[in-house]
Amino acid sequence: MRDLYPKPKIGVMGSSGEVSNESEAQRLALLSERLGQAIAERECVLVTGATTGFPDLVSRAARCHGGWTIGVSPASSKEEHVTRYALPEDGVDMIIYTGFGLKGRNVINVRSSDIVIIFGGGIGTLNEFTIAYDEGKVVGVLEGTGGVADRIKEIATLSSKRSHSELLFDSSPEALVDACLEVLSNRN
Repeated sequence: MRDLYPKPKIGVMGSSGEVSNESEAQRLALLSERLGQAIAERECVLVTGATTGFPDLVSRAARCHGGWTIGVSPASSKEEHVTRYALPEDGVDMIIYTGFGLKGRNVINVRSSDIVIIFGGGIGTLNEFTIAYDEGKVVGVLEGTGGVADRIKEIATLSSKRSHSELLFDSSPEALVDACLEVLSNRN
């Protein structure tokens, strides 16, 4: 059995939907592969929402490179995960069935992560970012991935909330993971 503690847990929060532009989808899929590989090679545990889209691609890449992955499901059972939420069950090493729905799952997903990386995303990813920001997490934003990720600077600036969160921005998955891990190690 693998000794997982005290390996850092990196949560990847991002777009679970499809991208309509084929060349953009391919570019983002390559970034997903690189992010998953970077997390695995640095011997971190990957945490996702046990969902589809880019978090799933990152998880599959991490597993291909020997990483350990955990999915936090909104469902209360495997059956509900697959039928009600239509989510995959084979993209992660372990699924935790919360039964808390999507927003409740997001809280557990973020709180279970030492670092949160934002990758594209819509309203669900925005919810995960605001939880991470409010909780003072180390937050890495993969720039150039569209959606919420490309608006985080603006959102954080508009917020009058003081936070102990540290926001890092980079368009390179490898550099972003390294920068986040450095900030995390300086906190400990």
